[in-house]
Amino acid sequence: MSIDVRKDQFKGYRGPALEALKRFSVGVWSDVEVESSRGNFKGIILPRSETADDRHIVMKLRNGYNVGLDVSTLTAVRETGYREAHYKIPEKAFPFDPVKPNVILYGTGGTIASRLDYRTGAVIPAFSPGELYGSVPELADICNLQTEKLYGVFSENMGPEQYIGTAQAIGRAIAEGKDGVVIGHGTDTMHHTAAVLSFMVQNSPIPIVLVGSQRSSDRPSSDAALNLINATKTAAESDLAEIMVCMFGPTSDEYCLLHRGTRVRKMHSSYRSTFRTIGDIPLGMVDPECVVTFRDDYSKRRKDRNVIIDPVFDDRVSIVYYYPAMKPDIIDALVDNGYKGIVIAGTGLGHVNKPLYPALKRACDRGLHVYMTVQTLWGYVQMYVYDTGRDIMELGVVPAANMLPEVAYMKLSWALGHTHDREEVKRMMLTPIAGEITEREPHDGYLIYQGGIPEVEEFISKYRK
Repeated sequence: MSIDVRKDQFKGYRGPALEALKRFSVGVWSDVEVESSRGNFKGIILPRSETADDRHIVMKLRNGYNVGLDVSTLTAVRETGYREAHYKIPEKAFPFDPVKPNVILYGTGGTIASRLDYRTGAVIPAFSPGELYGSVPELADICNLQTEKLYGVFSENMGPEQYIGTAQAIGRAIAEGKDGVVIGHGTDTMHHTAAVLSFMVQNSPIPIVLVGSQRSSDRPSSDAALNLINATKTAAESDLAEIMVCMFGPTSDEYCLLHRGTRVRKMHSSYRSTFRTIGDIPLGMVDPECVVTFRDDYSKRRKDRNVIIDPVFDDRVSIVYYYPAMKPDIIDALVDNGYKGIVIAGTGLGHVNKPLYPALKRACDRGLHVYMTVQTLWGYVQMYVYDTGRDIMELGVVPAANMLPEVAYMKLSWALGHTHDREEVKRMMLTPIAGEITEREPHDGYLIYQGGIPEVEEFISKYRK
């Protein structure tokens, strides 16, 4: 096929990159051999976003990884073939088995599963049961799967509308008799959503599992399929009737950890094992063969359909991350702009500098609900230890025990959706609902020592006296 009759042959390319494609008579989906001052490459030219820079050509290499080549380094580009993409996953009817559990998968945005078209190098999103069966056939061995797309947003765009709608959808699934719920979600704010759903959906009789992927299915190291398999197995078969996040445990493809929704946080920008339980140990672990729990103080699966769906949210709440020499105008601006709540991530045991005191007093006197957490993430707010902490409490700031800052933000937004009465908000905030406040931190829970994990227990046993 001649390059000049191909549809979208230069899709997304402009400027010097577009001129380079024309000069070498190649285009999008050309299978090429490239010589450059940075080395030689073989692969397929991929389309680009129209907002991307105009100096690079993007290729999918034979090993599955993408690379951007600066056009100024190119000396020769030869087309050896053409692999036009067909963005359609062959669907196969998802088999129904009356003996298997019934699970619903809700999509909120992004690609929860996908298939790599090895002929073209394209990543094709999958969502319907038939598409998922074609992409991840192992799901049919676990359950009868239904899917429903709730939203199509990047995770940073999740907000009150999506939180409330997702909680309501979970309520419908429980009322309809589903045995488990899986929620496909972008990883960047998954811990925020897990936290707020823990307050909006209380006393669930079935597992509710949030899952995502750190690396897309076009990469050899993708975690998408295994995360989805493990999350679905947890929703279908486990006894854990809680809001959970299911993501890679170690960096290898061995198992996923199950993190309680109010004690989980994304801790690395790119590792597949990015999610960690903070201030506690995980609920358990799961692989394609079984689910293992690390503790027995979890809410267990029930046969009834009783659940509390309480989806309210006041978005006039802010998190303020304290830093040295912070100026009081930051607090003043929140007061002046009508905010109703502030969560502070303070230093040490819950401290800020003295110049902020008048602004915090003004905020509390104006009726704002101000709560203190610690930016160390691990540990408790202990504002009685030093004069600084006691002085801050005198201003009206309330210590929030060992709630994570993001969890305290979500809980305060949820509490203010019910009432602005100071004492009632305080009662709601300091009464544990879903493990967001614990009496103590486990001796084997801190940082990488995630208690219960087999290889960690084995390591510790060698040195424990």
